[in-house]
Amino acid sequence: MSTGFAGAESAGIKIGDTVAIFAQGPIGLCATAGARLRGAGLIIAVDGVDERLEMSRQMGADITLDFRKVDVVSEILKLTGGRGVDASIEALGLQSTFESALRVLKPGGTLSSLGVYSGDLTIPLDAFCAGLGDHKIITSLCPGGKERMRRLMQVIESGRIDLGPMVTHRYQLEQITEAYDLFSHQRDGVLKVAIQAS
Repeated sequence: MSTGFAGAESAGIKIGDTVAIFAQGPIGLCATAGARLRGAGLIIAVDGVDERLEMSRQMGADITLDFRKVDVVSEILKLTGGRGVDASIEALGLQSTFESALRVLKPGGTLSSLGVYSGDLTIPLDAFCAGLGDHKIITSLCPGGKERMRRLMQVIESGRIDLGPMVTHRYQLEQITEAYDLFSHQRDGVLKVAIQAS
């Protein structure tokens, strides 16, 4: 939640903004929820897993795009009348999602990157408008601290967001190996696993 919300905060989302969020795993879903809480006017969520796209609608996405079925850059530009989005959030850490998040930005837009990249990341000159597009690229990770946690818990306590549906599987502590195996292989529609002490 802290990382996903940080993505929305770093994107500088204002009331009425159009936002595209690339990848709807747990962090992307929280970024979607964060964009909604910040007042985005149109939230477009991108993923390739049906269960995640469905969950993104529960978290606040207005439109979901399956990258397996459509060219998401073209579709987002079409949805925005060629203008592009005010902010995009990249929540996966792949060159391809980073590039797509950059290509859909309007001039002056902000790309908020939550991805952890395992290799070199390149910025395509055309998508960056050769540096003339007034784009901002901001990276965030998981802000912590007592005050941050108090604020996040207040959002949950007030009922502004319900993250419970993201927990798709529950395991006892002694089953932790099975839980990790399920999550690492992304089987059975897993999104988030809760480990409970006996």
